Amino acid sequence: MAHTVYKNKKNHQRIVHNLVWLPIAIIGFIVLLLGLTWFLHPEPWLLDKAPNEALIGTSFQKLFSISINRYLPTYFKLIYKSLGLCLMATSLVTLSYLNITRLGTRSSRKHLHTLFFLILAGVYYLIFTYLSLSPFKPILYVLTLLYFLSVVSSLFLKEK
Repeated sequence: MAHTVYKNKKNHQRIVHNLVWLPIAIIGFIVLLLGLTWFLHPEPWLLDKAPNEALIGTSFQKLFSISINRYLPTYFKLIYKSLGLCLMATSLVTLSYLNITRLGTRSSRKHLHTLFFLILAGVYYLIFTYLSLSPFKPILYVLTLLYFLSVVSSLFLKEK
């Protein structure tokens, strides 16, 4: 009987541990896909066209039709490709960190959860302050749910 209880506790801890690192891995893959999308899209500013046009107060067609702005699409492309590259780099670093640590120590979990909290808080600020019409809000909510699942699960994880 004692062996069965020990085995169940061990299985429970394995499930909890998976609920700590797996949501972070899913976040890493989602952010990687977002980065690839912005990096590879020929006109990435059109992915969130409505909030961008609301922010600049005019349509892209009108903005680009002015002769002084003829190189503006190239500039936007550079900015969005840089954003995509930053997202890809961040997600690859996160996935590498997960691969190495599996968030097996309290310290690794605390550091990564703190960083993700700061990143998510910054993204929420940007979206709700400047891009309230963003079509990426549902993705942000999914990322937040995954983050909280990892944080809450880590509360139930016992140190070895």
